[in-house]
Amino acid sequence: QLQLAESGGGLVQPGGSLKLSCVASEFIPNYYHIAWFRQAPGKEREGVSCITLRDGSTRYSNSVKGRFTISRDNGRNTVYLQMGGLTPEDTAVYFCGASRSSCADPNFRSWGQGTQVTVSS
Repeated sequence: QLQLAESGGGLVQPGGSLKLSCVASEFIPNYYHIAWFRQAPGKEREGVSCITLRDGSTRYSNSVKGRFTISRDNGRNTVYLQMGGLTPEDTAVYFCGASRSSCADPNFRSWGQGTQVTVSS
């Protein structure tokens, strides 16, 4: 059973960058789809990005497209989310989750406590 742990969050000024890591307990089989999502206080969980490991295809929400990049470290059990051009609207707890079906799966499962990203001046 895969276990995922998020890290890399922190406090950053508007316009800044952060790189989040989603580290798996073991090698992530290529039939998995790994997604990043976030939740801010008073808001429902929002899908941010997803990578289909089998072919490397990616998707992004409209709010982050062009600013965030999802990738997999082929040498390690890690999926990254490179975040740039951050705005206060990006402030949230960020989680990663796994699906065995597709990036459109409404039932991604996440592991760990998430990592807090705060964008503020």
